[in-house]
Amino acid sequence: MLNVLVARHGQSEWNAVGRWQGQADPPLSDLGRAQAAGAAMQLGAFDAIVASDLDRALTTAMIIAEHLGIGPVLVEPSFRERHAGEYQGLTREEIEARFPGNLDAGIWPPGWEPDREVHIRVTEGLERVRDEIGSGDVLIISHGGVIYSLEGHHGVPHERIANLGARWFHHDERGWRLGERVQLSPDEVTIENQDIF
Repeated sequence: MLNVLVARHGQSEWNAVGRWQGQADPPLSDLGRAQAAGAAMQLGAFDAIVASDLDRALTTAMIIAEHLGIGPVLVEPSFRERHAGEYQGLTREEIEARFPGNLDAGIWPPGWEPDREVHIRVTEGLERVRDEIGSGDVLIISHGGVIYSLEGHHGVPHERIANLGARWFHHDERGWRLGERVQLSPDEVTIENQDIF
């Protein structure tokens, strides 16, 4: 049995100001670093830690790995956030000014990575983790969009996930099964407009 806990990274500097990130690469904020350290205190033992190659996820994973004494952190680019196209780098207000009404209507800009493509690459990443690690407990530090993609595939409606929120997924002979959502950071501060990007 392979048990995978997929967690969203700690707060980034762009999360703190409500800027959509997508595959842009801002660093963790000081709060994000503190959240990662706090999450490490909540976690039990893991056999491996895997991270997206984006700085906010990789740094979160490295902080946790150091506290837990696990390593090295394995890097898997398939667990990157969704590319947000022309929304990347903009605040909600800036998106509304440039693309009036698009957010409320669910209209995505040029360069937006479709749900199906996100799910395919994330699933391929999970299969590589399964092939390499096999069984046990694995922590993956990734992004909100990755978690939403996996949840949506299992029929879970979209619900925002906070920084260092996470979802368990389990793989046995029947395939992947959905586990529970958990919050890893005890002092989570939810920031309006941070969403998945």
